[in-house]
Amino acid sequence: MIYVVVEELVPEMAAEEENVHSNLGTIMFMIGFSIMMMLDVVLG
Repeated sequence: MIYVVVEELVPEMAAEEENVHSNLGTIMFMIGFSIMMMLDVVLG
């Protein structure tokens, strides 16, 4: 679900359809979001 939101709300990431960097940016966003959520739970 996060993948769909990032792809739709950040059109600069998906400017070119065959762009590998588009998927890389989305994946890095998801990893960063996951780390942020884990830190929020651990640190309270």
